[in-house]
Amino acid sequence: MPLWLEVVVRTLASALALFVFTRLLGKRQISQLSFFEYVTGITIGSITAYLSVDVDNHWSLGLISMGVWFLVSLGIEYLQIKSVKARNWIDSKSTVLIKGGKILEENLKKEKLTNDELLEQLRKKSIFQAAQVEFAVIEPDGEINALLKKEYQPITPSSLGIKVAPEQETQTVIIDGNIMDEPLATSGYSRQWLHTELEKLGVSLDNVNIAQVDSFGQLYVDLYDDMIQVPQPQERATLYAQLKKCEADLELFALSTDETEAKQMYGECSAKLIGVINQMKPLLTQ
Repeated sequence: MPLWLEVVVRTLASALALFVFTRLLGKRQISQLSFFEYVTGITIGSITAYLSVDVDNHWSLGLISMGVWFLVSLGIEYLQIKSVKARNWIDSKSTVLIKGGKILEENLKKEKLTNDELLEQLRKKSIFQAAQVEFAVIEPDGEINALLKKEYQPITPSSLGIKVAPEQETQTVIIDGNIMDEPLATSGYSRQWLHTELEKLGVSLDNVNIAQVDSFGQLYVDLYDDMIQVPQPQERATLYAQLKKCEADLELFALSTDETEAKQMYGECSAKLIGVINQMKPLLTQ
């Protein structure tokens, strides 16, 4: 076999073996690396590279070495799952860096971090003042997570005591100008409805790059032709305006009638509708 062809075969075989081993080790190998997994990845990658071009040694030796590293890594992962002590020793524990707005310098030195690096990581999370942080830790994978003090946290419906309905998954109903029937059916709509909505927007199907339907039945469209401005869905805003109009009409009816019973009825209906509007406002105006 020519030398160049042997290198090609070795490279393809090494790449295939590396892909298989990585798949067997799981997604954690590429998402949250521990210290050992980091070393394992470098070592197996180096072995794969040498296996591709080192034609003086038999290819099976490289595969055996890769297999041993794979089994060791698999055993370490199994040990981490079964033992908390082993997991803490291999992955290490989270370290508190900020507590009550105070930077813990000793823990910062322990993790080999500078103040500039800490502030940089906080800025990546849109936190520009360390004093606003109630609690910050560095995770075993090196990620820094921070909890803002109560007064600096964003306002949510829960903090206001407002209950909101669960939002369903947004369904992508058109991709590359092709209608996706399964997501469309999951949303509870048909092709006829979709064509009608596209006609309302004044766009053709073949010009649609992506179209999605949210949990409120609103259709969002991205076109290939970026020069065309597609109007934003107004269903929720329209519904909110109609509810406000109905409430205003009820108040007007209550003021314009002289009958006591009718005035009371219109007033009660208006009060109930105001309650409904207040409950629906977070959903209809977001």
